[in-house]
Amino acid sequence: MKKNLFFLAVLLGVNMFAQAPAGYYSTATGTGYTLKTQLYNIIKDHNSQSYNALWSLYNHSAYKDYYYENDGTLLDIYSEKPNGADAYTFTLVSDQCGNYSGEGDCYNREHLIPQSVFNDASPMRTDGHHVVPTDGYVNGQRSNYPIGKVSSASWASTNGSKKGSSAVPGYSGTVFEPIDEFKGDVARIYFYFATRYQNQIASWNYAMFNGTSTQVFTNGFLDILLQWH
Repeated sequence: MKKNLFFLAVLLGVNMFAQAPAGYYSTATGTGYTLKTQLYNIIKDHNSQSYNALWSLYNHSAYKDYYYENDGTLLDIYSEKPNGADAYTFTLVSDQCGNYSGEGDCYNREHLIPQSVFNDASPMRTDGHHVVPTDGYVNGQRSNYPIGKVSSASWASTNGSKKGSSAVPGYSGTVFEPIDEFKGDVARIYFYFATRYQNQIASWNYAMFNGTSTQVFTNGFLDILLQWH
């Protein structure tokens, strides 16, 4: 699986374009939920930017394909084909959405944890650690469905990302499943979010959440995220 600067930053929860200062994690000494809270205390005061600033963020090399086609186009988890030619590519800035009517029209800002979960509030809405650039049409298909395993697909993108009926234990609704290549990255984004916003997340209603600030996820979704990680 691709481990570029962006997804490494998601895993660590630090500034995307800089090394962590010496001693940054010195207080992260515990285990389990204690460690999670220690990490929350370290990262909780991140430098929040505007929603518009995400467009500029996406123009950084961390979001460009220097691994698969190595052509500097947008690295989009919903259209990238790791083992073959992509059906289409996006040029940063010039292919920014805009309107779309199908795949390949433009890219926009995909909240992997949907905005509706936290009522469009900031800093969650503008947090580039979980708001990633993706094909606008596929983003629309994903909608606000939970991320999980699909048992029977009702729709699939050109790279195989799909939505359909749930194979998540304890959840019978529609889910959206990214391709295998990016499942670990998506899982770590969710773990980052659960850590960064643990002071608020227990009050947010979402099918993936269990109403706690500790485990955060239901057993069914947690097991899948751990497998993907």
